[in-house]
Amino acid sequence: MRQRIFRVGLLVLPVLLALNLALNCFAAPAFAFTEEQRLLSEVWRIVDRAYVDDTFNHQNWWLVRQRALEKPLDTREDTYTAIQKMLATLDDPFTRLLKPDQYRSLQTNTSGELTGVGLQITQENPSGELRVIAPIEGSPAAQAGIKPRDRILKINGIPTQQLSLDEAAERMRGPIGSRVTLTIASESEGNDKATNGNVTKGNATNGKDVLLVRDRISLNPVYAELRPQEQGVSVGYIRLNQFNANATMEVAHAIQRLETQGANAYILDLRSNPGGLLQAGIEIARLWLEEGTVVYTVNRNGIQDSFSATGAALTNDPLVLLVNQGTASASEILAGALQDNGRAQLVGEKTFGKGLIQSLFSLSDGSGLAVTIAKYETPNHHDINKLGISPDVSVALESMTRDEVSTAADPQYQAAIDLLAQQVVVAGAT
Repeated sequence: MRQRIFRVGLLVLPVLLALNLALNCFAAPAFAFTEEQRLLSEVWRIVDRAYVDDTFNHQNWWLVRQRALEKPLDTREDTYTAIQKMLATLDDPFTRLLKPDQYRSLQTNTSGELTGVGLQITQENPSGELRVIAPIEGSPAAQAGIKPRDRILKINGIPTQQLSLDEAAERMRGPIGSRVTLTIASESEGNDKATNGNVTKGNATNGKDVLLVRDRISLNPVYAELRPQEQGVSVGYIRLNQFNANATMEVAHAIQRLETQGANAYILDLRSNPGGLLQAGIEIARLWLEEGTVVYTVNRNGIQDSFSATGAALTNDPLVLLVNQGTASASEILAGALQDNGRAQLVGEKTFGKGLIQSLFSLSDGSGLAVTIAKYETPNHHDINKLGISPDVSVALESMTRDEVSTAADPQYQAAIDLLAQQVVVAGAT
């Protein structure tokens, strides 16, 4: 009997040992995270909860984190590099780490002023090619003739494929009066001399060097004036350059002023407007719409939200929007809302095609994280990302000087005037 009990005891001991080992597999690790590991994990958690693609580019997001934590993180720069590599696996240039100075610059770009060359840029995957969305009006880049969809091959001789989106932007910023050389390749011939700046001719492969002098970039988003009667139409012309924090108020004031001056038709010029704040695009659409959906936002669980117009529009006069290849992001939200609701017709070229929505998250060390949290669809459920919006009337954008924009020398502007004249005549006859 004693021998039997001893044998049973021998059997129980391995079972207990196995159970103890199994429980230890699920126990919390005995070590605490370092400050650097906590920052990396903070970024991982935000992406895990908010990112638009719940497959995380078809990979095990947990394993990505584990592999990143296994590597030594001795300095903050080591951590930033590890975070950037972790985010790069998503293959999404808009989901990115913003170091403290980059984060401050991005916040300024939507609410204040900045100094640099005045370019809105994007980075295309998988090539890593840097491409111009649009130059800011009146900036050194615009004056030098840089155009939407031009490729930036080098910045001061450094190939842009070696740089992240924010590193490239940071290299183009700088004190007023300082200089930077961009190597530009156009989608067209790209060998015409720029109106300002020193240009060395090149070909489509090597590009051309454009020397720019950095300056203060004005972020005043709106220019508006009543145009003399053309074809019986008193046109309120509004050019919207960017969707920043002041844009909605400035457009509203412009409409109200033009109404009192006797405008009976409007042109809203969104050409080379690279976008900005999503909410500004929604609110400006509401200035023109009595009712109807403005935009749908779609996250990884499907339609997340919709935004509608429910109040009185500031005017019901005929409206034409001018668009081109530099019309992007919030500009496309506005254009799609007014086109799909039958409120306006679009004249010009197919728009850029940026239909992704990013949210900014502040990190514990003062840096920031931009995360693609959703995409948007127009009221007719048109997903415009990488596709753009087609205009109702296609008119190619010809080479013009700055002074010729929105004049008789501007074929897109003249097409808009012709369209408005027809609408005003029809409205009057009705």
